[in-house]
Amino acid sequence: MTYIARTIGVTKTYAGTEVVSNVNMNIKQGEIYGFLGPNGAGKTTIMKMLTNLVKPTVGEIELFGEKLTPSSYEVLKRIGSIIEYPFFYDKLSARDNLELHCEYMGFHNKKVIDQMMESVGLKNTDNKPVRDFSLGMRQRLGIARALITTPEFLILDEPINGLDPVGIKEMRDLFKRLSTEYRITLLISSHILGEIEQIADTVGVIRGGRLVEEVSMESIRGTQSEYIELQVIDARKAIYVIEHQLALSNYKLVDERTVRIYDPGVAPSELTGRLVQYGIEIESIFKRSHSLEEHFLNLVKGDGDVA
Repeated sequence: MTYIARTIGVTKTYAGTEVVSNVNMNIKQGEIYGFLGPNGAGKTTIMKMLTNLVKPTVGEIELFGEKLTPSSYEVLKRIGSIIEYPFFYDKLSARDNLELHCEYMGFHNKKVIDQMMESVGLKNTDNKPVRDFSLGMRQRLGIARALITTPEFLILDEPINGLDPVGIKEMRDLFKRLSTEYRITLLISSHILGEIEQIADTVGVIRGGRLVEEVSMESIRGTQSEYIELQVIDARKAIYVIEHQLALSNYKLVDERTVRIYDPGVAPSELTGRLVQYGIEIESIFKRSHSLEEHFLNLVKGDGDVA
């Protein structure tokens, strides 16, 4: 298996405080790696270490199979990135900013600028200065700048900040296309769990500077369990009937009106009939499965086990 990036026992300390602690990440070639965690969890610090902007206090980083050192300059030409807030020359247009970026990167195929501006939804902004751009438009321009030199590894820190739902979907489709068609490896950080769930091949969850889980989405989906969710007038009365009359033991009282039943082989229609028979007033009944968002939210909040 080929890894584009690995962190090996990476720790970063500021003023005696560990902000990143013994992190071991493994990012495979061609995949989308979703990096989840609340603000201050250490996501941006790790991304800065991967791009040599910050040096680890302890540990090593490998990029493209080579150890990253303070003098690793050539390897950074193979990486595109947006980390934190993207800055531009505000009096210039988006096109002018991209042309300047190509100049100092030594990238001379400027024909790709039109293609890239169209890909991120900035096709008709040629003469508009960047100072007049919305936050979402700046994010789009930042993504275009990160992509324009056709990197092998793309690092995007909260790339959908400021985008409306249409823009989020466009970026989601773009990221998938970059991964599947161009085999670009993407590391995307976000606190929007549902978005990462839709695009990621592997997810790393960080909390308090520690990587608490690194897992493939395929394996997580394979462990999802189904349950029946009941909305009733009196959940405690319903539980008494479920336990003592229906002999079901695998259930959970969510709140005063909601019960989840995990016993396998229980059909919602049969359950409804039996509960009504015992005088339980049912508002709704659904068959559901644990969402991936719920799984990762528990980890981010600290309710899950540390891996």
